[in-house]
Amino acid sequence: MINKQQKISLVEGLSKDLEAAKGLVLVNFAGMGVKTQQDLKKRLKEAGATFVVVKNTLLKKAAEAAKIDVKVIEGSILTGQTALVIAGEDSLAPVQIIGKFAKEFTVPKMKVGIVEGLFQDKDALEMLSKLPNRDVLLSQVLGSLMGNLYGLVATLKGPGQKLVYVLNQKVGDYK
Repeated sequence: MINKQQKISLVEGLSKDLEAAKGLVLVNFAGMGVKTQQDLKKRLKEAGATFVVVKNTLLKKAAEAAKIDVKVIEGSILTGQTALVIAGEDSLAPVQIIGKFAKEFTVPKMKVGIVEGLFQDKDALEMLSKLPNRDVLLSQVLGSLMGNLYGLVATLKGPGQKLVYVLNQKVGDYK
């Protein structure tokens, strides 16, 4: 059991982590064994995210101090066993990791989160978890743009090639 001073220090530290976070996700981790939690923590750490189990009351105080969107800390959300996943640089990667992990193990269950500064409910988080990662999305966009440019170049090149063909035929006729 921790004393009052330790709780204050914990809230202050968590508040600073929340302010610096690129994104966060609240999950219900009921039913997760220790080994399963360690596996999830390892996967999240590889993506630059952290998995923190904290009492709901302390999380609420830290979130209020960090001025986190009030929808994240509503009473109905902060019930049961709640863990906090704090994203480092990539705010979408932890959501995707949790989504894949939940599909594999059926736990944890996502509650709400903040991705790219915007509040996301459970359904939005589920959809985001199914998206390809950032690098894949960027390469798809680039491929789409380049495909259109190649088509444009081919279209513009066509009449020029026809002109050269016609001129070659006419020059051949004069020889």
